[in-house]
Amino acid sequence: MRRPRHTRPEPAPRDRYPDALRAMALLVVVFGHWIATLPRLDEGLMVATDHLLAVWEGAGMLTWVVQVVPLFVFVSAAVSADGVNRRLYDGHRQLHWWASRALALARPTVTYLAVLGAVVLLSGVTGGRFLEPLNHSLTIHLWFLLMLLGVQALLPLSVRADHRWGLGAVAGMVAIAALVDLMRARPGSAADLLRLGELATDHATVLGWLNLLVVWLLPQQLGIAWRQGRFAGTLTGLALCAMGLGWLALAVGSGYPLAMVDGEVGGRSNLLPPTLALMGVMWLQVGTVLAFESPARRLLARRSISRAVTILGALGMPLYLWHKFAELPAAWLGEKLGAPIDAGLPGEAGFWWGRLVWLLLCALMVTPVMAAVVAFEMRRRRDLVSATGTRAILAGGVALFAGILASMALGAMPGALLGLAGVVVASWLLRAHPQPRLAPDQT
Repeated sequence: MRRPRHTRPEPAPRDRYPDALRAMALLVVVFGHWIATLPRLDEGLMVATDHLLAVWEGAGMLTWVVQVVPLFVFVSAAVSADGVNRRLYDGHRQLHWWASRALALARPTVTYLAVLGAVVLLSGVTGGRFLEPLNHSLTIHLWFLLMLLGVQALLPLSVRADHRWGLGAVAGMVAIAALVDLMRARPGSAADLLRLGELATDHATVLGWLNLLVVWLLPQQLGIAWRQGRFAGTLTGLALCAMGLGWLALAVGSGYPLAMVDGEVGGRSNLLPPTLALMGVMWLQVGTVLAFESPARRLLARRSISRAVTILGALGMPLYLWHKFAELPAAWLGEKLGAPIDAGLPGEAGFWWGRLVWLLLCALMVTPVMAAVVAFEMRRRRDLVSATGTRAILAGGVALFAGILASMALGAMPGALLGLAGVVVASWLLRAHPQPRLAPDQT
């Protein structure tokens, strides 16, 4: 009698909802960055750029929508939580997993900085007229990679905290962030608590940078709790949305800046370092994820929409890396066409028409950039194994962080070249280098 053949169980279908959320978040960031860049022309030639927040204070409310980093961290943690659970008590496997994530980000960053470095070198011949006005804008967005890798390195600790305290870990982190802002504010009386945001962001203290860790780990903690089923449902989502709006209103009313991006380092900023106010955006975004989960999943059940999400997911990180670069050819084309890319200031005639034209130019010019990037990346080896040695991984992580920090701090000129050196070293260290096998007569 023939024994029944044992077949492997088919893997569970991929959950497209987190993929859709991450793709949407990256698209929002891309269009938000393009809208925020205001080219300034003199006699038809671009000579400088402004930032939308610098010329229109009311634009700060738009950042409640476009500051989607908490959403990305929340979803990434939810997706990774099960894998971390399986190797929770195997530190070496955890480190190897982080190395693979770091390598996956380092390799395309090498390409980006290499091309940007080549443009910098060529600008020495052409004068760098387009490069100079966009100098820091071309590298500052790389901060997201550092933040993402930093919080993912602490995923095992976040998962353990969820096992031990559940949502109590979330409450504890909120309390720590509030305490940090209180210590920054140094209120002298109960009445000063009503000016908490004003006082906290007026005092630049080293202690405030503790919230760089706490505030960005909070959406990760929430994402793990969501994955574990500790909260869910439309009503919960609506309650979190209401809490987020109330939180933001109270925060701004107490003097925290309206904008949730940029600002003065160590001063009037909700981001540098992160403040209690930034949590309001997180509550609002997490609430939206829960409130729209059911209808979104019904839409994603359609094959055409699911396929579109798959494509966007594959292009998401390359688009994030290269979307600022597309502003260079967009500015050139805008000049050649005489397009109204310098539309003046908010409130002036044609301002929003000029924003729309700039968006269309950026979207048009990012298309060939992305086609070239995708074609190049598809020719590269995609099956590289990350390093397993602890020293190599730690050294690679340090080199990666140093390279990206250099490019952010110095801009494209000369940050791209200096940063490229660090990221190239990181990519090499984070990659496994198997030793060639010796022939039998050499053993």
